[in-house]
Amino acid sequence: MKRTDLVMLASAAQQLETSSLAASISHIVGLPIEKAMSALPGHWSNIVSRITKKALEKALDAALFSLKRQANKPANKIHMLFAGVSGAVGGSFGIAALAVELPVSATIMLRSIGEIARGYGENLEELDSKMACLTVFALSGGGSAKGAEAADTSYYAVRSFLTKALGDTANHITVHGFSKEGAPVLVKLINAVSVRFSIPVSGKLAAQSLPVMGAVSGASVNWLFIRHYQRMAEAHFTIRHLEREYGSQEVEQRYSDIVKYNRKQNTKKWQT
Repeated sequence: MKRTDLVMLASAAQQLETSSLAASISHIVGLPIEKAMSALPGHWSNIVSRITKKALEKALDAALFSLKRQANKPANKIHMLFAGVSGAVGGSFGIAALAVELPVSATIMLRSIGEIARGYGENLEELDSKMACLTVFALSGGGSAKGAEAADTSYYAVRSFLTKALGDTANHITVHGFSKEGAPVLVKLINAVSVRFSIPVSGKLAAQSLPVMGAVSGASVNWLFIRHYQRMAEAHFTIRHLEREYGSQEVEQRYSDIVKYNRKQNTKKWQT
């Protein structure tokens, strides 16, 4: 692998394994996001899960499958502006607005992710590329995870988790197309992604529901939210680009070596 490509891979691994959306939101709200989430009523977890699934379904129809093949430059700043506006609405009305605001935000984000994918050579007329875009919502980043927890949140662990659903979806839709017959398999894929996506959504909801939060802070949280997933998309599609160049096995091995090396270096820093 060329040195420049190794540098690209290392940068992508750093983003995917260490970026923490929760830490960024905590900085904005001034307290750990876990503490804010603990203030939510217990039954809201199930409500957020349902809203998240619906939001992904709507985003899939409204954004991803309407994107064309032409490779325009990603309009990330415009998408961030729109997401900030929708977040301001969410911040103004709190929990009650999530069912309205999240589908809008998810659609904006997915369209931005699709444009990033095109920039890395993905053909959005192909189902595999469309599903790779949806996968980005499952990439929450490694944050400060350590040990077994880190293994659960690593990039390739997430891709492995989604492989079965992605494979079934691709095979089924190849035969049936995007018809009623294909809907159950799409729901299965969306369910798999939403299991992970609903966690950061809950954190976003908790932050925007704090009494001290308002329209401006709500917009800031949404800005962080979309920027995080744009960066996840950039890293994800960098790796897919390298896999097309060198093969998935070599890229995954190199990625694993990079992550292990970085963890060893971090361990040495803490010990000293």
